[in-house]
Amino acid sequence: MEKQKKRSRGTNFLVQGSILAVTGIIVRLIGLIYRIPLTNTIGNEGIGVYNTAYSIYNIMLLISSYSLPLAVSRLVAGRISLRQYKNARRIFTGAFVFAAAVGGTICAVTYFGAEVFANMMGMESASYAIKTLAPTILVMAFLGVLRGYFQGHGTMIPTAFSQLIEQIFNAVVSVAAGYFLFAKGLTVDTAQGTVHYYSAAYGAAGGTIGTGIGALAALLFCIFVYLAYRRVERAQCRRDPHRSQESYQHITKVLLMTIVPVLVSTTIYQVSTIVDQGIYAQYLNGADAGYYKAIWGAYSGKYTVLIHVPTAIAASLSSSIIPSMAAAISRNNKTEIVDKTGTAIRFNMVIAFPATVGLAVLASPIMNLLFFKDNAAAITMMIIGSSAVLFNALSTITNSVLQGIGNIWIPVKNAIISLIVHVGILALLLWVFDLDIYAVVIANIFFYVFMCVLNNLSIRRILNYRQEWIKTFVCPLFSSAIMGLFTYLTYRLMHLLSGSNLLAVILAIVVAVISYMILMLLTKGVDEVDLIHFPKGRKIISLARKLHLLN
Repeated sequence: MEKQKKRSRGTNFLVQGSILAVTGIIVRLIGLIYRIPLTNTIGNEGIGVYNTAYSIYNIMLLISSYSLPLAVSRLVAGRISLRQYKNARRIFTGAFVFAAAVGGTICAVTYFGAEVFANMMGMESASYAIKTLAPTILVMAFLGVLRGYFQGHGTMIPTAFSQLIEQIFNAVVSVAAGYFLFAKGLTVDTAQGTVHYYSAAYGAAGGTIGTGIGALAALLFCIFVYLAYRRVERAQCRRDPHRSQESYQHITKVLLMTIVPVLVSTTIYQVSTIVDQGIYAQYLNGADAGYYKAIWGAYSGKYTVLIHVPTAIAASLSSSIIPSMAAAISRNNKTEIVDKTGTAIRFNMVIAFPATVGLAVLASPIMNLLFFKDNAAAITMMIIGSSAVLFNALSTITNSVLQGIGNIWIPVKNAIISLIVHVGILALLLWVFDLDIYAVVIANIFFYVFMCVLNNLSIRRILNYRQEWIKTFVCPLFSSAIMGLFTYLTYRLMHLLSGSNLLAVILAIVVAVISYMILMLLTKGVDEVDLIHFPKGRKIISLARKLHLLN
């Protein structure tokens, strides 16, 4: 019992990560749902323009603020674990000034360089959407500091709620603005004698308006939470036993030392998408622009969107494990670090394996349920590329482990090596094997595979860590394979009996969840200590005992 209590305390980051993960999945589902009417309104060409603008926006967001929550949470958690509350507050203040300077600069560069960026991507019409997204960069910089500050205090709840608020506003405004501006664009197309140029450009710009409104709503919520917390913060600072305080010059230096390697590493992830699009455009070599926009829209607006829904788990655990690791490092507790590393990886694999199999098995029905037309290519992409979920999740969590223990330049080196290999494989698959868009899908899988291998070798060397294999990989793989069979048969049977794709998909997913959980319990892939950290874990344990699935 005492061992179980210690393990429970040591895995509190799983509880916080689970809160963020549940919210993250809801947020991704909202994002997926609102993409459906948006895609059906502005079409594959419009969504191709939309995603091109988002690729540029994501790069600029990475440069300005993406790594701020991680850096702030890591630095604040280290100070809080040592009861240096004044220094934690000074880090927050310094980070806010840093966000204003960097976010403002990148915002201006994005807005005034929109045409240049759009032309670089071979999609001139994306400049409208890029300009619309530019102010959001500054808002997200401030929001990142606030989220990181809360996470550094060990709570993911403000981040979770702000993400939910952000996505709800984003969904409503994006669909409405996209519909309105797409209609305006059609009018301009008619007047100018163009075909789908202004309608796609305006519709994509309308879709990005919601991003800014959602970010602003989330920022206002986080400011409100911080103002409510100020009384507690002041009380903590009064109890701070430390006299010496870090200078803002030192804080800026530490922020940069933390942000830069994380920024480079995560930028490489995003740059790979830009590189893929550029290489693929060269492969088509002036082919029909409509085909290019449509096929890239199917890849980035359908396949990629679906693939990223289950990876919310990995992203959420990454947000919670980094401050937790930083606190353990401050206490010089290597046992806790190793335990958290194994727990985080195993928890990720428990989710990633069934998600991978489920997307592959239900690729066609899910794609046809969500998107109304032109799904053949996207379905094939999903069947070929569903394993990207598994390797993306593993590479994400191992990146976070390395960053959390202070080895923040190692993921950079690993990402550079993986990107070089990825580009070589992509070129080979395009010009030698002529696999068209499917070459991009396969090459991306290889990118994540190489990241996983290199990251795991680094973790093994630094922590003298050996990954447990049976519960982490074998049980989830076996259970997912059997689950996939049950899921496929359920879908085929229910579709045959009812003729309804929606009903068949829903029942197949229900069977998938139930059968996978039962199989994991029967194979001892998860036990009672694991389940307690799941959402509604106590209720799951109670039900499992009644069904005699737990001893």
